[in-house]
Amino acid sequence: MMDINPAFTPANNNNTNARLPKVLIAGAGVGGLTLGAILQKSDIPYEIFERAPEIKPLGSGLILSANVAPLFKQLGIYDDLVAEGKPNNEFQVFNEQRQLQYTMEFRDQTEQFGAQNHYYSRPAFYDFLFRQVPKDRVHLGKKIISTQQDKDGVLIRCSDGTEYKGDILVGADGAYSAVRQSLYKELKETNRLPDTDALPLPFSTVRVGGLTRPLDVTEFPDLAKETCQFIQVVGDGKPYSWVTQTTIQGRISFGVVRYLGEELSKDDNTFLNEEWGPEAAEAMCDEVRDFPVVSGGDKVLTIGDLIDLTPKEYISKVMLEEKVFQTWFGGRTVLLGDACHKFSPAGGAGASNAIHDAVVLANYIHALPNNATAEDIEKSFQAYQDERMPWVLDAFGNSKIFKTMTTRTIAGALLRAFTRNMPEWLQRKNAIRMTINRPQLYWLPQIEDTGSVKAAPQPSLSLRTSS
Repeated sequence: MMDINPAFTPANNNNTNARLPKVLIAGAGVGGLTLGAILQKSDIPYEIFERAPEIKPLGSGLILSANVAPLFKQLGIYDDLVAEGKPNNEFQVFNEQRQLQYTMEFRDQTEQFGAQNHYYSRPAFYDFLFRQVPKDRVHLGKKIISTQQDKDGVLIRCSDGTEYKGDILVGADGAYSAVRQSLYKELKETNRLPDTDALPLPFSTVRVGGLTRPLDVTEFPDLAKETCQFIQVVGDGKPYSWVTQTTIQGRISFGVVRYLGEELSKDDNTFLNEEWGPEAAEAMCDEVRDFPVVSGGDKVLTIGDLIDLTPKEYISKVMLEEKVFQTWFGGRTVLLGDACHKFSPAGGAGASNAIHDAVVLANYIHALPNNATAEDIEKSFQAYQDERMPWVLDAFGNSKIFKTMTTRTIAGALLRAFTRNMPEWLQRKNAIRMTINRPQLYWLPQIEDTGSVKAAPQPSLSLRTSS
């Protein structure tokens, strides 16, 4: 069992006249909006700053499992959340001849963990999160160009000339976080940044994906099924794999991953010049149009059919970076989600880990004493990183394994063969490993752990008795 970092001592905030820390959140993605929704249930003041002039979620969809259910139940919005998603009980792998190779089942999720997996389209999930945060707390078109911090507070400067002051700055602004870059520049100047953190984000895969318009279930029978049809196809003799998922809104999300065969970074000018022009997504779409898709009926479908059924604004091409940074905080600045750990989407753990970050970070912020000093704040950030890092590293390792499973390499073939014949006890063990961490907020009523597999110990829950 992990314990709270002894350097962090929560205080009993009985003086209601004292000032609570104001939190500035950079980024209105999954992590930033979740943290905002959490702080909305407290007295802690906060504001969210998003660089985009309007919210356009990249990616087609995401899976959330029982490991985030307790939080949304605590917030009183779990039923509203699952109404936006489709239950997901299995994962099917096909070959290019549309022949089923094997099925990975997620059995008895509610019995074991108290809730089950649901698949969400990204627009539906983002809309849901936005509804939990008052509109006047979210500032769009705020590109952060610099940050400044000292013992008295933190300041952000935006490209439109505006400035905002607070006590805590949370960088939830994605893999190429402006907050992280500003923090790391400060740490590097004082020789406090590990060499590996200064290296660019590596990636060895790129993805083009989209979300179709609502479709006719008579043409696409899988849409009529009560559970999400999550289907993976591994390319025959080609460096691609692709997935399709059905959503409750009658749409199909899809994604095609290309394996580059080498590790690159955004700083690689040759790659950028060849692959990242304005027509990059369209060019990759042309490459993959003939890839076969399993429709669930007699209709012979390809990825090209799904592309043609997708509005252009819902198609995107992205790099799939992979890295866990060693440094998550410095002074009054702290990182969350993709800004400090970026996973391959193959393991489906990116969103849930950003949500877990928000829960644990909120616990330590909530436990800060009134009129918290810079030293108090930095100790709370250390406790947050200490609690989250082991889980993040485990999820990162799992995502690497799932990514390898979808490749045409020898390792990928061996992993698929092993998974196809995996004994039930080992499947259960793996499911427990990925779902046992189910963090809650210490200051809201606790959600009863109804699953037969109890949640892992959570150090920040003990703040309930310490504060």
